[in-house]
Amino acid sequence: MKVDATNLSYQVLNRCLRTLTEDCEVVGCLGQRFIGAGMRDRRLSIYGTPGNALGAYLNGAYLEVHGNAQDAVGDTMNAGTIVVHGSIGDTAGYAMRGGQIYVQGNAGYRAGVHMKAYQDRLPVLVVGGCAGSFLGEYQAGGLIIVLGLHANGKKIVSNFPCTGMHGGKLFLRSACTGIDFPPQVNAHPASGEDLAEIQDYLAEYCRLFGYQLPTVLDGPFTVVTPNSENPYRQMYVAN
Repeated sequence: MKVDATNLSYQVLNRCLRTLTEDCEVVGCLGQRFIGAGMRDRRLSIYGTPGNALGAYLNGAYLEVHGNAQDAVGDTMNAGTIVVHGSIGDTAGYAMRGGQIYVQGNAGYRAGVHMKAYQDRLPVLVVGGCAGSFLGEYQAGGLIIVLGLHANGKKIVSNFPCTGMHGGKLFLRSACTGIDFPPQVNAHPASGEDLAEIQDYLAEYCRLFGYQLPTVLDGPFTVVTPNSENPYRQMYVAN
């Protein structure tokens, strides 16, 4: 089924998508918000640039964007997969508690903010390029992976990464020289055991976007976790 979103408001487009029961190709997308919100058990292929909150509260559907996407991709998603053949805006994976997001290019500010694991669900956000400031802010669970491919001398992450992080793990494909992490987290070179934890996600990224896994693995990785000896929670407990 094909839906032409040209000149459709986001209300009309989403109302149309909710009435469909089969997989769908959306063409001519230009800024319509909330596409795929709460969707389960279907597949959407989107051509163009979807607006804010793509896949918000996603509950098992597969969304693939052939282009860029705006802010709040995967906001509070529970399950499913979002694939973006381009870059994304700010707050991707906000409060994400399950499912996977794969971004070929860059992410804006506050990617993975408030990400959390829920029951047996593990949220995963993979960014192939670089990320903006406040990456992993208040992260409480799940995995964030930033690969820095084609960074061209740009820092893999901008200012204030992991502020308020108190759970989960963050992997950066970089030695992280010159990156200031807060004292409430630990950053150290990833071990073979650490890399084994994310290898399946790296392999899927390579399959989706046409990279070679040995090339992606050929570089230093840094893993960041909360510092149990100096946790953020101590900063919020009244004496």
